[in-house]
Amino acid sequence: MTSDSQDEQGFAVQLMADLTVEDVRHVLAVFQSDLQRLADLLAVNVQAGDAAGFRKAAHALAGAAGAMGAAELDAACRTAMNGTTIPLAILNADIVAGVIAAGQQAAALQVQLEPSRG
Repeated sequence: MTSDSQDEQGFAVQLMADLTVEDVRHVLAVFQSDLQRLADLLAVNVQAGDAAGFRKAAHALAGAAGAMGAAELDAACRTAMNGTTIPLAILNADIVAGVIAAGQQAAALQVQLEPSRG
């Protein structure tokens, strides 16, 4: 297990300690919605060749990722924000990988929070 994964798990434990289960579910749902919305915006900016718009969307996504402890996604977004010469499509591919991983982690946590059906 990487230290990033440990940090993300530690954040999830802290989140669950500080909030009610219903509030955690809400935070996770908002995060997943933000992931999709901002990933879509990044793709639009890649297609348009809009580097400034791409950096702005990456900045917003970095904030969401950082707040949720998604360290790998946060790092990919910060690379994109820093005016690198890496092509937008390559930066976007790295961010999309982070979005997928963060979304899967959020979904897994939501499943764990579901009430027992027994």
